[in-house]
Amino acid sequence: VVPQPAILKPKPLWTGKQLLSIAIPSGIHLQRTDGGNSLLSPKDNGMLIVDGKVMFGVVDKKTVGSGGGGLIHTVMREKGPKICAELFGNIQKVVNYWLLHNGFSIGIGDAIADASTMKEITHAISSAKEQVQEIIYKAQHNELELKPGMTLRESFEGEVSRTLNDARDSAGRSAEMNLKDLNNVKQMVSAGSKGSFINIAQMSACVGQQMVEGKRIAFGFADRSLPHFTKDDFSPESKGFVENSYLRGLTPQEFFFHAMAGREGLIDTAVKTAET
Repeated sequence: VVPQPAILKPKPLWTGKQLLSIAIPSGIHLQRTDGGNSLLSPKDNGMLIVDGKVMFGVVDKKTVGSGGGGLIHTVMREKGPKICAELFGNIQKVVNYWLLHNGFSIGIGDAIADASTMKEITHAISSAKEQVQEIIYKAQHNELELKPGMTLRESFEGEVSRTLNDARDSAGRSAEMNLKDLNNVKQMVSAGSKGSFINIAQMSACVGQQMVEGKRIAFGFADRSLPHFTKDDFSPESKGFVENSYLRGLTPQEFFFHAMAGREGLIDTAVKTAET
C-alpha cells in the first residue's frame, strides 16, 4: 500500500524514508541513539522505527548490517525467517532501483579540499614540525623530561610520534569537516560501506608517519635513513613522516618510506596466513 506523500505542494512527493518504510513490515519497532539520548535527532543520526515506519536516522551498516540489535536481527526475531527473507528482497529492490537511476561513483574531485582548508592543513603540519624541532633541541641539550620507565631515546621517540600523529589527525579533521555531506567518500564512510576517517585524512590532508616494526624509519646505514639526508638527522622528513596527501603525491623519499611500511604489512599478512 502506497502511503500518503509527505510533500503535497507544489506536487506530491515521497521522501526516501517513506520509500524504505514500505519495505519494512508493520509491527517492527527499533530505537538506537548514536552519541546522545534525545528523541529528537537534529543531525539525523541514530535510528527510530515506529510500527515499520522510519522516523529519523540514516539507514547505515549499524541498521541493516549483520550486527545484533539491528533491523535484520529484530525482524528475524519478531517475524520469523520468511518475512526476514522478504525484507532482504524488498530493501534490495529499492536500493537497486535507486542505483539504476542515480548511480554512485567516486572521483578525484571527492578528495579535493578547498583553499582555506588546505591552509589549515599546512599550518597544522608546519606547527607540528616546529614542535618536533623543539623536542630535538631539548633532547640534545638534556632538557627533555623522561617518561616513567623509558630511556631518553624512547621518551624522545614517543613524544615525536605523538606530536606527528596529532598533526595528521587534526589535518584530517579539517579535511573531513570541509567535505560536503553529498561528498561520495563521506557518504561511503557514514553509511559504513567502505572506508574510514583515516582514509579521508590520508587522501585529502596528510598520509602521516610511516612505521616499520612499530618505530619510525631506522637509520639503515652510516647514521641516516637514505643518502638524501645528512648524518644524525632526526627530523620528521628523514624518519619517515609523509606530509603530502595521496592527492598531492609523495616525494621520492616519502614514496620509499611508504613502500617500506607497505612491504612490512604484506609480509605480516603472509606470515599470519601461514601461522593460522
